[in-house]
This record gives sequence, structure tokens and C-alpha cells, in this order.
Amino acid sequence: MSKGRVTVIDIAHAAGVSKSTVSLVLQGSSLVNETTRAKVNAVIRELGYVYNRGAANLRQAKSKIVGIVVNDLTNSFFAELAVGVDMVVQSAGYVQFLSNTGESIDRQREVVASMREHGISGLIVSPARGTEAADFKSLTNAGIPVVIVVRNIPGAKVSSLVSDNFAGASAAVEHLAGLGHRRIAFMGGFANTAVFAERLGGYREALAKAGMAFDDDLVVATAPSRAGGVEAVGRAMLLAHKPTAAVCFNDAVAFGVCDGLRARRMEPGVDFAVVGFDDVIEAESAVPALTTVSVDPQGMGRRAAQLLLKQINSGKVEAEAIVSAVRLVVRQSCGAGLDTTARRVVS
Repeated sequence: MSKGRVTVIDIAHAAGVSKSTVSLVLQGSSLVNETTRAKVNAVIRELGYVYNRGAANLRQAKSKIVGIVVNDLTNSFFAELAVGVDMVVQSAGYVQFLSNTGESIDRQREVVASMREHGISGLIVSPARGTEAADFKSLTNAGIPVVIVVRNIPGAKVSSLVSDNFAGASAAVEHLAGLGHRRIAFMGGFANTAVFAERLGGYREALAKAGMAFDDDLVVATAPSRAGGVEAVGRAMLLAHKPTAAVCFNDAVAFGVCDGLRARRMEPGVDFAVVGFDDVIEAESAVPALTTVSVDPQGMGRRAAQLLLKQINSGKVEAEAIVSAVRLVVRQSCGAGLDTTARRVVS
């Protein structure tokens, strides 16, 4: 511990918490549980720390910094989204602070608190699983503009930008049904997320329209990752009445499904039809090229950044809810040969 003036870092070390947690306690944030708050306050009293609110206010003055927090940077979708954000904020004279939460609520709270310490002018966030509206209350109370992307949070009084998940999944099923498939699986994704529910809803409605009964065995929830796709197709192939096609939660799952098929000496697009969701850069160059619902991640990033900058420049935090159109991009993985046409699903 330092021998001179007691610092926030000294308190954090003594209390066994992060610097960001100490800062939240000093700011009176509701994001810290009472047990941790009491422990930190006890250390503050013991060390004789004096909070310099004037200096804190200077630190929290608005800067030319925009924060972007994503839940899974290992998914190339979010890397592309961050590139889209950077294209817009950089041209406007801002710099981007990027952080990955790895689906951890605690990590999300820490990085957001740290970004506030650096005086961010606004925040774009793809929330970790379990995020609640209350997690954004301190930001809205402080007048910091927030744009939620990908996953919407009911009740959060912030702007949101999401894709039309229902229409996208519905179009994927419709296309596979048109190719003659009658056993279409839905593979991947965490079942306790809004995105999963929306995409599953579109899948179910399209099955009904095609005259196919919904079969719960054909819904295989796994991590929304390449490994999750391998697991999903492995489980599906254990069914007595196996599927012949799959709508995947995202492209990462779809790539994993293709890996899992090849491990069973089945060729995607020949022995089994695969459709993804997102249209990441690798989708077009994959072998076979991936049929997928295009969300345009870079475009989503650009639009989110434009929405955030509009609020920053106006000085008003007025929540807007935007649902982006999607389109089905048909390539070889669904068995459609060299057809690379794209058609709009929703305006």
C-alpha cells in the first residue's frame, strides 16, 4: 500500500475488489450489492480516504470517447459490428473504447464503470445474458446516451437497434421447405435469450405455414458458437427420425454444423442443408459458401453509431427503437448450387 495519500487502488487492494467497484461505491451506484458496499466503506473509513468530488467531476467531464461493449468478441459478427461503429465515430472525431464481457454481468458492470471514469460521451452495448433494465439506470440518470444492439432489454429507457429475427428465421424455413425438406431442425443458441425466442418463433410459424408439425426434438439449444454447432448436429443425428436440414442460430453455429457433418462423412449442401444467420465475411468464402440470413453486421454498427452521435450532438437522450430489415442470401450450403441471389425479407 502506498505510504502517501490513500488512493482508490489502495482501497481496492485492501477490500479485495476491483477499482471500478470502489468507484461505483463512491458514486453511490445501485449496481453494487450491499455486502460489497459495506466492506468497501469499512476499508475507506479504516484507511481514512477522502473522496475529492471536484476532481471526480473533472474526470467525468465528457470526452471524445465512445464506449462499445459486446458480449462475445470471439464471434466475428461483433468484430465486424465494431468496425462499422469505428467507421462512423472516427470520421466524427471520436475514438472507440472496445471491451468484451464474455457474457459476464459482473464484467459488464466493471467495464461500463471504468468507461464512465474516462468520461465517455456515449455507449453502444450488446448486453450480456441476464442484463436488466436497471443496469442502465445510472447511465440514463447521468444523461449518457446509450444504444443497445442485437439483444433488446424490455423496460430499458435507452435506444435499441435489433434485426428482424422473426422474419429472417421464417424466410430460412420457407426456403428449405421449398427445396423439399420436411424435417428441418433449429440448431444452436441460448434458449433464455430474446433473440433465440424471436428466431424460434419465426421458425415455428414458417413450419406451420408449410404444413409441418413442430417437433421439440428438432430444437437443439447449444452455445451460439462453432463448438456449439458441432454439438448440435451430433445430438440431432442421434434422433431416430433425423433432420435433413437446419436453420442455425448464427453463422458460427452453422460453420460448426458443417464441421460436425464432415466428421460423419456427410457433405453440407449435398447430404444435409445448412442455413446460418448473420452473413459474416467468412460466409461467402466458406466451402461450401454459406446460405444465411444477412443482418449486415458492419451496417448495424454504422447505424448504431449514427444513432448514438445524433443523441450526443443534440444533447438529448430520447430513446428510439429500430428493427433492421434482413435478407436471405442463397448460396451452396443449402443445396441450391451456384445460386447467389439475395432477396429482401422485410422493409
